[in-house]
Amino acid sequence: MSSSKTFSRSTLVQIIGRSKLAVRPEISIELLALLSSIFFTIFSNTTFFHAVSKSGELHGFGGWLMAISLFVAIAALNTLLLCILLYRWTAKPVLIALLLITAAAAHYMSRYTVYFDTDMIRNILQTDTKEASELITPGFALSIVIYGVLPSIMVLRLRIRPRPFWRAVLIRTASIVAAVAVAAGAVMISFQGLSSLMRNHKEMRYLIAPGNYLVSLAQVGLDDGVAADKTRIPVGVDARAATRPADARPRLLVLVVGETVRAQNWGLNGYFRQTTPQLERIKHLNFKDVTACGTSTEVALPCMFSPYGRTDYDKDKIRRSESLLHVLERAGIKTLWRDNQSGCKGICDGLTFESFQHRKDAEICDGERCLDEVMLKGLSDVIGKNSSDMVVVLHQLGNHGPSYFKRYPQQFRKFTPDCRTAELGKCTQEQIVNAYDNAILYTDDFLAKTIALLSAQQSHDAAMLYVSDHGESLGESGLYLHGIPYAIAPSTQVKVPMAMWLSEPFVSNRELDMGCLFRRSELPASHDNYFHSVLGLMQVSTNAYDQKRDVFNGC
Repeated sequence: MSSSKTFSRSTLVQIIGRSKLAVRPEISIELLALLSSIFFTIFSNTTFFHAVSKSGELHGFGGWLMAISLFVAIAALNTLLLCILLYRWTAKPVLIALLLITAAAAHYMSRYTVYFDTDMIRNILQTDTKEASELITPGFALSIVIYGVLPSIMVLRLRIRPRPFWRAVLIRTASIVAAVAVAAGAVMISFQGLSSLMRNHKEMRYLIAPGNYLVSLAQVGLDDGVAADKTRIPVGVDARAATRPADARPRLLVLVVGETVRAQNWGLNGYFRQTTPQLERIKHLNFKDVTACGTSTEVALPCMFSPYGRTDYDKDKIRRSESLLHVLERAGIKTLWRDNQSGCKGICDGLTFESFQHRKDAEICDGERCLDEVMLKGLSDVIGKNSSDMVVVLHQLGNHGPSYFKRYPQQFRKFTPDCRTAELGKCTQEQIVNAYDNAILYTDDFLAKTIALLSAQQSHDAAMLYVSDHGESLGESGLYLHGIPYAIAPSTQVKVPMAMWLSEPFVSNRELDMGCLFRRSELPASHDNYFHSVLGLMQVSTNAYDQKRDVFNGC
């Protein structure tokens, strides 16, 4: 009886042990890398394959062959990547991290056609918690659960097969060589078609996950590491403000940097609905054909405040150089940056900066964000206390998406029905455009209030210059938001509004020819004009100034 009980217990233990092994299968890292790569290729690259299909490169039997070659090549390259990244003791945490991050990346690529190039990675790294929270929607959470959490649970249940060191090295080396050979073979089968596809649509590589964000992140880290070792390049070291009569009033220029407003929906540009009714009633200059330097704040803002612009575009040089504000300060003109966004992107480093993101004001703040007019609080007092020339930058929250409905108060909800969610896919394009246009209505009100404030003060000759940093896609051709690589960006993302108001004393004392300025406003302009036009308007002489890029030159 005793031996029977012993036998029964040992048998039961063996059965339980075998059942545990059955639900926790053992797998080699190389097989795990292969299976994971196939998973990524199928479920995380739908946007890429959709883009390839829309490119027109897939047609006939050759098109089918190229599609198969692409699938095999991407799976093999993903396998190569994972064979490099995964090791016995780190395989699970690294793979789980990749699953979760890739699920998030795939969601934004499919919903908004986001290209994960270096500029987009910088945008993500610069995004604050408030911006990020607006992008966490029920649809995003569902994608993370299905394509991130559930596969991660499966990975956790696996047991990694141990191997002797040299055997593991041999097998891993063979796996890497095999992955390279398969990828190369797949490419060679459809080389002509694939080379044409990549040559004509270079941006598509930023849709291939997870390699897109991993490579871009590595490049950003490398670039930032190099930049960190170098001091900021001086600009305009010879800057001097023009001598003026002792009894002349100081000048005040307010630079309003708009956010995500596109020229197409700007009422002053002839849009079919009036989104700028208050500016229409105020004597103003409106520049109808203005091109942005970038399709994201991270690119456009430093570019427009630099002397180089898009014409001589050098991203690293722009990021390492001093800005327009440093030149103005060197010339003796006081600067102030007031921010209702995510910072000045290095433009105001070492200069006076005020953030209004976390202000508490029951009338214009909801606990998460403040409406842009919060930046006008106390501005009259700041101006009154300054007895010299001054340039104030007001960096708007503006039309920052996708929560356009949060960018304006109830009284500006004129165009309805408006999209009342950050999940733009749940709204019709008409609803999205209505919410977007309502936000422009509020920007129009903010600019009118800024002009009223400047008109009321008596200490300075005042002027205001408004220009948006970049535009926005609202569903045209399946594109949403912004940040598309500049080379393929649609006009909705690169054409922006620019408007200006000048007080009578400013015009008179500066001896400006308004007729000349009105004629100039009809000609094309760009962010490349910004740096030089501000210096010209404030009469700052420096070798960094280029009069050919000054839109006020000759007027």
